[in-house]
Amino acid sequence: MPPPADIVKVAIEWPGANAQLIEMDQKRPLSSIIREVCDGWSLSGSEQFALRYADGPQLYITEQSRGDIKNGTILRLAISPGRAARQLLERIQSHGIDARLEALKELAKLSADPTFAAEFINMEGIGTLARLVESGTHFGEMLAFTLTAFLELMDHGIVSWDLISLSFIKQIAGYVNQPMVDVSILQRSLAILESMVLNSHSLYHRVAQEITVGQLIGHLSNQEIQTYAIALINALFLKAPEDRRQEMASTLAQKHLRSIILNHVIRGNRPIKAEMAHQLYVLQVLTFNLLEERMMTKMDPNDQAQRDIIFELRRIAFDGDTDPTGTEKRKAMYTKDYKMLGFTNHLNPAMDFTQTPPGMLALDNMLYLARVHQDTYIRIVLENSSREDKHECPFGRCAIELTRMLCEILQVGELPNEGCNDYHPMFFTHDRAWEEFFCVCIQLLNKTWKEMRATAEDFNKVMQVVREQITRALAMKPSSIDQLKNKLRSLNYSEILRLRQSERMSQDDFQSPPIIELRERIQPEILELIKQQRLNRLCEGSCFRKLGNRRRQEKFWFCRLSLNHKVLHYGDLEESPQGEVPFELLSDKIPVSDIKSVLTGKDCPHMKEKSALKQNKEVLELAFSVLYDPDETLNFVAPNKYEYCIWTDGLCALLGREMGSDLTRSDLDTLISMEMKLRLLDLENITIPEAPPPVPKEPSSYNFSYNYS
Repeated sequence: MPPPADIVKVAIEWPGANAQLIEMDQKRPLSSIIREVCDGWSLSGSEQFALRYADGPQLYITEQSRGDIKNGTILRLAISPGRAARQLLERIQSHGIDARLEALKELAKLSADPTFAAEFINMEGIGTLARLVESGTHFGEMLAFTLTAFLELMDHGIVSWDLISLSFIKQIAGYVNQPMVDVSILQRSLAILESMVLNSHSLYHRVAQEITVGQLIGHLSNQEIQTYAIALINALFLKAPEDRRQEMASTLAQKHLRSIILNHVIRGNRPIKAEMAHQLYVLQVLTFNLLEERMMTKMDPNDQAQRDIIFELRRIAFDGDTDPTGTEKRKAMYTKDYKMLGFTNHLNPAMDFTQTPPGMLALDNMLYLARVHQDTYIRIVLENSSREDKHECPFGRCAIELTRMLCEILQVGELPNEGCNDYHPMFFTHDRAWEEFFCVCIQLLNKTWKEMRATAEDFNKVMQVVREQITRALAMKPSSIDQLKNKLRSLNYSEILRLRQSERMSQDDFQSPPIIELRERIQPEILELIKQQRLNRLCEGSCFRKLGNRRRQEKFWFCRLSLNHKVLHYGDLEESPQGEVPFELLSDKIPVSDIKSVLTGKDCPHMKEKSALKQNKEVLELAFSVLYDPDETLNFVAPNKYEYCIWTDGLCALLGREMGSDLTRSDLDTLISMEMKLRLLDLENITIPEAPPPVPKEPSSYNFSYNYS
């Protein structure tokens, strides 16, 4: 008979004594259980003791967290968090250097525990650490442990960052500005400054006064601190007032930030980890967001300076033409030229730029093309203006619509998504990457228009094809603008049609009865193949990022299914693993027989908890939870959509339920289509016997029955 749900069997350790094996009644007060354990070792003052996990982060167990204890867990009797906080506070203020170092080392480890952190903070512990830093008497390991503890304590969100003193900020900034500082101190100093900027508006201004972008850029050549330096640059960029962002961007350009990142990070000799990829994505988004002001600025038809830009576009395209003397003749000539330039409003093309987006950004792009790639600009305009077969590609209209499309594709004006790593290396290869990207795409549009032999009525169809060409090319992550050109060259209109037809063939259900019958026979065995693939992937396991920290950190946990498909093993990791993680390193487990259901999206408990943080749609789409007896949950946020589909499908297969993800439907259609084509191909290769001589006056009849199995 199974034990009651409220009873968990655990082992409790105490240094120098044999472990106690007890059945912990979860209905009893924790203090009563601790008293009983202390009595077993003849320890007095049970109120001075607490229970902690023996493995992993070794967190303290409280009445609120005790429900996480599983059968077979190893616990450790330890001094209570309040007593530990008091002792450590006394030791870090002692005169003995060795004793103080050991105390700070232990504090750095314990500070990640929320229960201990609350006790230590209540004893004014953060103020003590801040004074130690401000004194400037700590160096090396002692300072590194002090900063680590300070950062961990502040990350719990118990104390406001606004309480930090100016002298503390100056001291931390001093470590960043010094040329020769220990890497561990520099990492923590940069992380503290990043948290200050992100969590306090007033501290942003103080940090911005103490730290220059040039000093941060100087740290990018050090691979150990690159991520921290870029994270602080992003934080300063993100929190800067509108009028400061353009100025900061100019400074970054003058300091050659882009080329330094390209050479020392993207093309460095180390693989780019998830956190660095995220920071590069954030920098890319913030850089493109500088275009938002122009994107949302309407053109003023009465502004002569703005109208002069349109005049310059005309002048560059039709430079050889001399203006007629009469006003009416000049007006008629301009109208004709503006029509040849492809503007919708021939009389006053300024009106074409009054819609936002793309606003004045479209005109900026056109002017860049005309000035920097003048030959290309003139060729596109003259090539289409000389055609009279209604197949001309209207340059002005196309440029405006293309700019709007590129803003949508690159999400100009939107804030970065937490957890997104979708940066494009090619945008770090050119100082005017946005404008160069536009120039490549407008040439693509002109080429596709000709390939489709489009007319004005086909404008929207052409734009749809061009959007598909661009998004497919970007998905291949070209490493340079030239590589983008090559990929777009291969994605011509014929190739897009071929890809569409291929994808449609893999998705469509042919309606003839024999094909439907064949599909129905094949589907179960294909589903079984997919199920086995999903379960095999669960056995290999996946790494998941821990969410919930106020400051982004690379904290991970790993989960994998046992080879006999009976147990889910999981546990915390110090860093993202390179390959498979052995079962022995995963301290926690859940019997598959205890799993009751799988929840996804906003139904997940950890997404409901995070609602106050305004979880973005991307995180919601990657969230899922495993519910298991007796009302416990294991919460996941997949690193990407593929892993999300693999895990949710695998868990459903494990529970004997239908696999319903988009990936499964796609795989099913693709594999069934492939299998059907192979079997139908075999049928086509059947040699049909010759018919016998017909009987006079009676038609011959033949019946063929095909075996579809």
